[in-house]
Amino acid sequence: MNPTPFSNIAIIGAGAMGRGIAQIAAQSGCFVWLHDTQRSVCEAAISALGDTWERLRERGKLTDTDRETYRSRLGIADKLADLQGCDLVIEAVVERVDIKQQLFRQLEDIVSDTAVLATNTSSLSVTQIASVLKRPERFAGYHFFNPVPLMKVVEVIAGLRTSEETCAALTRFAQAIGHAPVRAGDTPGFIVNHAGRGYSTEALRILGERVSDVPTIDRILRDQAGFRLGPFELFDLTALDVSHPVIESIYHQYFEEPRYRPSVITAQRLAGGLLGRKVGEGFYRYVNGVAQIPPEAQTPAVESIPPVWVSPRAARRQELLQLLKGLGARIETAASPSTEALILVAPLGFDVTTVAAVDRLDPARTIGIDLLLPDSTTRRRVLARNPASRSDWVSAAHALFARDGKAVSVIRDSGGFVTQRVIATIVNIASDMCQQGVCSPNDLDTAVTRGLGYPQGPLALGDACGPASILEVLFNLQTVYGDPRYRPSPWLRRRGALGLSLLHTED
Repeated sequence: MNPTPFSNIAIIGAGAMGRGIAQIAAQSGCFVWLHDTQRSVCEAAISALGDTWERLRERGKLTDTDRETYRSRLGIADKLADLQGCDLVIEAVVERVDIKQQLFRQLEDIVSDTAVLATNTSSLSVTQIASVLKRPERFAGYHFFNPVPLMKVVEVIAGLRTSEETCAALTRFAQAIGHAPVRAGDTPGFIVNHAGRGYSTEALRILGERVSDVPTIDRILRDQAGFRLGPFELFDLTALDVSHPVIESIYHQYFEEPRYRPSVITAQRLAGGLLGRKVGEGFYRYVNGVAQIPPEAQTPAVESIPPVWVSPRAARRQELLQLLKGLGARIETAASPSTEALILVAPLGFDVTTVAAVDRLDPARTIGIDLLLPDSTTRRRVLARNPASRSDWVSAAHALFARDGKAVSVIRDSGGFVTQRVIATIVNIASDMCQQGVCSPNDLDTAVTRGLGYPQGPLALGDACGPASILEVLFNLQTVYGDPRYRPSPWLRRRGALGLSLLHTED
């Protein structure tokens, strides 16, 4: 166990978040005072922690001595004045600036001049809360994630007047209690809530364009892109009364920045009470807590597969040709397709329609395949038809790419398919956070992998796809949609142009 810079700490607000912070602090050797507006809330929190430690003891994770020692490190402070001996106070009360300011004004006159004051706010300005304090240099944001014992990351947020000594002490404390500290500037959403905008908002745009339906978009982003939950599964888990206000808040705090634009879809569903799992219906309907997901369409039965012609400009063309060879396809090698050939294109950022029109390909036979990621690394292939695609050619392409048993999804035409759009948006937002100095590249990737459970940090994901490929997707999405949402961040554009890692920082 690492030595902690604080030995006597206070947690104000004994709800789920405060209780979680109290648990890991007590387990790390601190004495923890709990304070809430009602003593019964603190008593319930201590009882719940006792039950948690008992379950851990029953599973062999703790000894009897551990359980009793941890319990002995918890106390209840009936009055704020009882906290005068604490060297760290962490507030976890309701998200209202006025209430937090009033609380910290009182605390400032109670604790010693060397005590550190911290707010667990997830969305409010640390600088604004601290503006009423006489000594704002000892005040910082300290954002944990729920459930605290399992989400082992904490954002250390410096307000404009927060001292480096305060941030350094909170960083050491996070390490001592087994959490990864990440430093964040006092900007809307800090790191995790800011970086998470791309996944949800781009998926909503895709749904709003009727590129595909909810279950298919979720399947693609799980099976092709590697995310643990699809975006609509995630919306249902967190509930729209929580997630939609965060989307709107960050959008407005950034003065209507197009990258964070909300969607009418979630606004309407929130108004209609379709909040998610907790009410039994959201993007999915739930029976006994289980989502009712319609089965996938079966692979179409076709009498024969036509010969295949692959566009010379296809992304990962050699990989695609090897894949087709392995699937037993008859591949045409002429400069242009025969009249009997299935035409395959693999654009980055462009839609199938644009490629077919520019290259003068027969749109009825032209099908797109998403190859931003190597086929060998995914569990699903994604094909896109264009508005003129004939169903028999779509069925032939579907049957061909399903020959080896890998799942295949067919979507309507879209610039960037699904995975390209979502990954490029995530990487672009993360890159711009680094450009703004919200945090360091390494802290950003650490915060997102631990706080959001992404398969890789956004910058590492961008490196894996290739910054130049991400740039190509974004430039072409801008062309297709004419939306400044897709303009590349200078951080991404410069590193992509120079062949540098997105994690690279200047000397």
